[in-house]
Amino acid sequence: MDIKAGVQKVKLFLEESYNEMKKVSWPPKKDTLKAAYAVISFVIILAFFLGIVDYILAKITSWIVG
Repeated sequence: MDIKAGVQKVKLFLEESYNEMKKVSWPPKKDTLKAAYAVISFVIILAFFLGIVDYILAKITSWIVG
């Protein structure tokens, strides 16, 4: 494949992608922020929980090993 054909393929891909993005029904900003806050909250809670589990397992392991 020569460079000109490669450039044409990239150009066609970008044009098609742009046209498809115009068809997307985007959620309102309020809904997006609510979902983002839910995800961030869940990640923080999960990280805290896994930190506690890790701490407990480390203590048990050090107690067994010695």
